[in-house]
Amino acid sequence: MEHQDCIFCKIIAGQILAEKIKETPDLIVIKDISPQAPIHYLIVPKKHIKNLQSVSDLDQELLGSILLMAKELSVDLSNPQEFRLISNNGASVGQSVFHIHFHFLAGKQFSE
Repeated sequence: MEHQDCIFCKIIAGQILAEKIKETPDLIVIKDISPQAPIHYLIVPKKHIKNLQSVSDLDQELLGSILLMAKELSVDLSNPQEFRLISNNGASVGQSVFHIHFHFLAGKQFSE
């Protein structure tokens, strides 16, 4: 279900262009427009869910597909790498788009 003001819903609907890396019936993977690492993708479910606190038991398969996509992305890299997977849940911890998504970051050493 599309939410009118959600940038990710607009990208999924094709109303806003984004650089797609992969797409499945349930997910889209796009390049982050403000990368924090040499490889910075966003794994975004096509179903609009505000954040992790808003998922239900019915979303269990979708959440599993997100983790499997992260694994697939790491294997697809020219040199399979370790990666960081982050989901901010709430404005106070950095969530700025209120459509659940996961940051896939690779290609650099993280200190934390």
